[in-house]
Amino acid sequence: MIDQIVVGDRVLLASRFRAARTRLETLARDEVLTRAAEVAYGEGVTALVQAAGPPAGLTRLAWVCLDDMASTGNCAHVAVWWEAIAADGKLFTALDADLMLAPVGDGHTAVGLAGAFRPQPGPAGSGLGQAVLRSGAIVAVSSFLDHVACALAHPAGAAGRRGRKG
Repeated sequence: MIDQIVVGDRVLLASRFRAARTRLETLARDEVLTRAAEVAYGEGVTALVQAAGPPAGLTRLAWVCLDDMASTGNCAHVAVWWEAIAADGKLFTALDADLMLAPVGDGHTAVGLAGAFRPQPGPAGSGLGQAVLRSGAIVAVSSFLDHVACALAHPAGAAGRRGRKG
């Protein structure tokens, strides 16, 4: 059984670092990041079901924990944990990561996420191969960053994704 998959992604925003940092604090406080995590986890689980079958979908996100923002002059971090319910009803940590902002050149900011994505324990998660788990993790992390980047760049909720760096 695979214990975890290391995940990471980043998006380049046409936004100044200070403005993005202030906006990220607001998004965390207003539960926008929690809703983004709920959508992203569901999309990741859907990818797992498509690749491995219905048992892989017997999990639901139960709780999203966001630590307080830690910030220096050139970087801002928010620790992110996703707790999910496995098929057997037990809680497990599905994602343990850092959401980061950093200035990139004049008037641009990178928003990135790096961490560990875990399958659910028990039979529903133990049958997932590394490639299948990685595909579900990539979908979940990319979706989460899509939603975060969109909310940072378009406070009124306009959609769109630009500047993906892989």
